[in-house]
Amino acid sequence: MRTDRRGFLGLIACVGVAAVLPWRPAHALDANGAHALIDRSLEEVYQVINSGQPAAQMYQQFEAIFARYADVDVIARSALGPAARQADAAEFAAYRQAFQGYVGRKYGARFREFIGSRIEVTGARPLKSFFAVTSVAHLNGRAPMEVEWHVSNRSGQDLYFNIIIEGVNMLASERAEIGAMLARERGSLPALTAALQQAG
Repeated sequence: MRTDRRGFLGLIACVGVAAVLPWRPAHALDANGAHALIDRSLEEVYQVINSGQPAAQMYQQFEAIFARYADVDVIARSALGPAARQADAAEFAAYRQAFQGYVGRKYGARFREFIGSRIEVTGARPLKSFFAVTSVAHLNGRAPMEVEWHVSNRSGQDLYFNIIIEGVNMLASERAEIGAMLARERGSLPALTAALQQAG
């Protein structure tokens, strides 16, 4: 079951990470808007999964979807941890771009496992300063999984910044993996960036 959850976490992570935007006051996010964001992103993911395209093209499209619907900056910073505060702007920008591509390749590679599956969005509710969108994943030959998406508009547009699948937290999972990679590179962010460009 842990493998199933990790693989599914990978699939839905491809649903989105957005480009860095200049800060502007956030518009009013509501439950309907959060619900619609996840509906749109899932629709695009499944169009790619069921398209029959070559794998390399699918990976590129997964990365693009990730860049459209998720808050890549928040996720990339969270994954990097304290090292993000120490990085200069150019180093972080290069890492962030490499991280985005890494996610697209890493999780896109698992798409064949989810052909014919579906995710039903069941509701949305305010939670602290963001909205939690609930859904149920119906996977082939597996028990349904509860999936919760955290959606915010602090970047100036509606984006998701975390996913929780039956207790498996995307931000925590990526933080552990990127932290281990950074440790192998002896704390060098440029070396980590180079490793991410080749990984996945």
